[in-house]
Amino acid sequence: MKSKLIAYSVQLTEYVRRVFGFQLSTVNCQLSTARGFTLIELMVVTGILVVITSLILANNTRFGGAVLLENLAYDIALSMRKAQTYGIAVRRFGTDDFSAGYGVNFTLATPAVYILFADKENGIYDTGNSELVESVSIQGGYKIVDLCATSPSRPSETCGLSSLDILFKRPEPDAFIRAGGNLQEKARIILESPRGNRTSIIVEASGQIAVEKIL
Repeated sequence: MKSKLIAYSVQLTEYVRRVFGFQLSTVNCQLSTARGFTLIELMVVTGILVVITSLILANNTRFGGAVLLENLAYDIALSMRKAQTYGIAVRRFGTDDFSAGYGVNFTLATPAVYILFADKENGIYDTGNSELVESVSIQGGYKIVDLCATSPSRPSETCGLSSLDILFKRPEPDAFIRAGGNLQEKARIILESPRGNRTSIIVEASGQIAVEKIL
């Protein structure tokens, strides 16, 4: 009986050894056949990720520049609304002057600056006549690239003007647009971003102010 138990134990041990030994060898075989990424595959994947990231960053920069340009256009439009409000609200200029009109002056000689001024006599900004209310600087490489106006006698728009004055005076909200001292029906101030995108602010003689994107 004892000899049979010993023989059975030996057979069981051999059986277990064969079974588990086969399974372990199979696992080892599978592990030995598995492989990782090669250097070329890693370089290709890295290159694809770099290209995708560059495209995303480029589009984001372009979108951000367009947004900043549009914000600048609205800031200038708000400055003109401010002048319009001052002009029709009889805002005091200096110590006791309640008759001044208020306007905005644009000059191509200083494309990154525009002037909020109080007019005392002739409807245009006079640098030596103490009419300055506020000088606004345009930052980030954005600038005024062109000034255009439409004359009552000529339906076509004239661009390349050296300066433009837009004045508001009580009691009406109408805009007095002057180029070279002459009254105009319509004005357009064209802005440009460092990337070359453009937008414009349009001012009508009726006092309407709008921002228009240039495609």
